[in-house]
Amino acid sequence: MVDNLKERTAKGLLWGTVNNGMAQLLNLVIGIFLARKLDATDYGIVGVLAIFGAIASSLQNCGLLPALINIKAPSHKDYNAVFWINLSISIGLYIILFLSAPLIATFFHQPCLVSVSRCIFLGLPIQALCIASGAFMLKNMMNREIAIITIVSLSLSGAIGILMAYQGFSYWSLVAQQLINVTCITLGRFYYVPWKPSLHIDLTPLKQMLNTSIKLMITSIVNALNFHVLTFIFGRFLPIHVVGYYAQANKWNNMAKATISDAIGQVAQTVMVSVSDEKDRDIRVFRKMMRFTAFLSFPALLGLALVSREFIILAIGEKWMDSILLLQILCIGGAFLPFYTLYQNLAISHGRSDIYMWYNIGQIVIQLGIVLLFYKQGIIAIVCASSAFIVLWLLVWHLVGIRLIGLRFTHLLMDTLPFLFVALGVMVATYVITIRIENLLLLLVLRIVIAAALYAGAMKLLQAKVMEETFQFLFKKKVSQ
Repeated sequence: MVDNLKERTAKGLLWGTVNNGMAQLLNLVIGIFLARKLDATDYGIVGVLAIFGAIASSLQNCGLLPALINIKAPSHKDYNAVFWINLSISIGLYIILFLSAPLIATFFHQPCLVSVSRCIFLGLPIQALCIASGAFMLKNMMNREIAIITIVSLSLSGAIGILMAYQGFSYWSLVAQQLINVTCITLGRFYYVPWKPSLHIDLTPLKQMLNTSIKLMITSIVNALNFHVLTFIFGRFLPIHVVGYYAQANKWNNMAKATISDAIGQVAQTVMVSVSDEKDRDIRVFRKMMRFTAFLSFPALLGLALVSREFIILAIGEKWMDSILLLQILCIGGAFLPFYTLYQNLAISHGRSDIYMWYNIGQIVIQLGIVLLFYKQGIIAIVCASSAFIVLWLLVWHLVGIRLIGLRFTHLLMDTLPFLFVALGVMVATYVITIRIENLLLLLVLRIVIAAALYAGAMKLLQAKVMEETFQFLFKKKVSQ
């Protein structure tokens, strides 16, 4: 049983990393082609709608996906009930948003948002068709199949989006890309998942999930607000092209951050639920995931900050130079966000969705306070203050670990600071070594190669167990836990 969990966890983390690595690589390529053809206004128009889609998605989900995963052995009735309630709510939400489209367009002073929003929100009922099957895949750690679906969906939707952009469809290419992507994901899940919905509708299983799911839904809405609040506020009070610069910077930061967060999130809750009754073991499992997160997150995000100037100019052009400083600042906070995923899954796995909810509510309230406090100082000041807050709020999230599994503050420091200091040292050393290079392409390549070599060498010199265990699994050796 223990060895099986080790193997499943290791495979889940590996396939999760492969999935998200390939997804972000594809997003990188697609994003480069689209950004070179489209302008900041196109991204701003689509970007201001993200908050509505995210909140609606949280409402249609109702917090039932994580609540379903939290059941140790969910039945067909459980999945079926979730499927039909998600579909019903999503149809109702789409009708509301369809009728609200003129108000949204007026709020942002963009008449084109009437037709754009009505099209882009069609993704809600399409997405609702695959929420239950997505929970089945996560519950059964079908990470290989998830990876295949993700890669195929991104490839097809990205190719069509790029083709439309080069044919002059402007922001409509971004709308089409999103709709095709969610449609492909839905079809892929129905193909791979053996479970299928039935017309025998029994909603009674929802009662046992209700207490947890409502809190998770509220938390998800708060997260959506927290994630998109800056774009929303900028869209109301700043020119739409400025929103586009921020959206572009935030996109690259989120891609790098999501590579780690999603890989961890695909296995964290399932694994933590399975060891939640074993006091000593749950601490060991959590700390191992913490080290794995730190091992990947700090070099990835700080590395992106290091190469952001040459990356932006070479990849998407000098017209996006106003995004460079924003990206660098966002990467600092982004390096700490994957740890939030761990603590959130820890709370959910121990049945404490209330903690998860209130911590996120506290986070959005403070974030809104930061926006109001620094609004007059401009977009740079707001982003700086927001990123600093994200770093400090991790200390508050650590209280969850202390309360639920007896995790110590020294554990957090021991499992994160060595990787942070090494990553910082590597980036500073790489910057100093390459500072005199003027050719942007050569500078980008050398900084990536030198930073990767220095970081791997430092981990080897320090005998970092997390790197050793990663290679052990890759070569099919036994991994201790």
